[in-house]
Amino acid sequence: QVQLVESGGGLVQPGGSLRLSCAASGFTLGYDTIGWFRQAPGKEREGISWISMSDGNTYYADSVKGRFTISRDNAKNTVYLQMNSLKPEDTAVYYCAAGPPGATSGWEYDYWGQGTQVTVSS
Repeated sequence: QVQLVESGGGLVQPGGSLRLSCAASGFTLGYDTIGWFRQAPGKEREGISWISMSDGNTYYADSVKGRFTISRDNAKNTVYLQMNSLKPEDTAVYYCAAGPPGATSGWEYDYWGQGTQVTVSS
């Protein structure tokens, strides 16, 4: 059973930074991709970034490209999302999820964390 635990959310001023962590356990060979998603009140869930745990390939949505960086520490089974130049529109609950190799859409991810709130406000 794959378990994912997010941490690192909080309140930050516009232009500030946060680093989210996603600690994974119980991985099997079938789950190679860790993705970060977010959902703001009244909006649809948005996939913002994912990384392959095996080869490190990454993807970023246009909304976060150049500001967010995803990385992994295979020894710790942890994926990080470094978020810089945060904007009020980045306010959302952020979730990490585990999916098979090449997973892109949210429906492809089978395991989800509980989410961590990120609020960008002055």
